[in-house]
Amino acid sequence: MKFALFSALLLILSPNPKSNITIEIKGIPSEKGNVFVGLFRQKDEFPVFGKQYIGKIIPVTGKKMTYTFDNLSEGKYAIAIYHDENKNGKLDKNYLGVPTEAYGFSNNARRTFSAPSFEEAELNLKSDLNISITLK
Repeated sequence: MKFALFSALLLILSPNPKSNITIEIKGIPSEKGNVFVGLFRQKDEFPVFGKQYIGKIIPVTGKKMTYTFDNLSEGKYAIAIYHDENKNGKLDKNYLGVPTEAYGFSNNARRTFSAPSFEEAELNLKSDLNISITLK
């Protein structure tokens, strides 16, 4: 009985394992503006900026940059990134709705006429991940 109580207490007090996702962002067209990085957990919210689990706006410092999401719980995630070259806070598009600023997704998932699905960009985080995303 004491062993079972002790085991249950240890399980409750044990911290959940935490991991990091480090992203190498390549293909940034210029050294102007910001890079918007969105980490998503819900497939019905991906890749809508403003609905991300964690979002970060990073000033561009070069045509290749690195960013790390720290202390994440195990699970499924997807990442969407875009280069806001003119700093207007949105992914600019032409009159047909085609993005005119560079963007990319985890797994370098890409479709011709729409954003990839969450499943196409999905990362299964069990331990630290190092990934590369190329903006186009």
